[in-house]
Amino acid sequence: MAASSCRSLAVSLLIRAAMPADVADLVAWNTAMAWETERKRLDPAILRRGVAGVLEQPRRGFYLIAEHAGVAVGCLLVTFEWSDWRGGDFWWIQSVYVDPAARRGGVFRALYAAVEQRAAAAGAVGLRLYVETENRHAQQTYEGLGMQRCHYWMYEAMLADAAER
Repeated sequence: MAASSCRSLAVSLLIRAAMPADVADLVAWNTAMAWETERKRLDPAILRRGVAGVLEQPRRGFYLIAEHAGVAVGCLLVTFEWSDWRGGDFWWIQSVYVDPAARRGGVFRALYAAVEQRAAAAGAVGLRLYVETENRHAQQTYEGLGMQRCHYWMYEAMLADAAER
C-alpha cells in the first residue's frame, strides 16, 4: 500500500467484531506482533486455542478487526478487569497489530475510537493497555490519543503447567 493511499485509509475503514473465520489472521498477527515487539516466538497451537477461546466465550473479551476495501488490515483484543475501587470494568486493549503496509494510516486510531465508543456505551470506567517498555513508537501513539502513562508497574508469575493447558 503506497504512502499516499495510507493517508486516506482511515476514511474508508470498517471496524467490525472478529468472527471464527478471522482466527487464521488473528493468529498470524499475534505471531508477528510478538516477534516484532519482543522477539518472542509463540506456539501456534496454544495461540490458536487462545484466540478461539475469546471468540467462543465472549465473557473473556472480544477482538475488533479493521478492514479496508474488504481486506483485514489490523486488529486488537479487549479484555475486562473489574475494579472494586471504581465499581466498574476497565477495558484492557491488548494484542494490537496493524499490517505494516497500513501503518500510519489511522488504523489503530479507528480501532481505538471504536473501543472507546463501545466502552462508554457499556458503562466501562476506563481504558487501559500495557506496552513493551522499549516500544517508544507505540507509547507516542497512545499518548497522542490522550492516554497517559500511569504509576503502576506490571508483575507476573507464570504457573508451571500453564503452557500445557
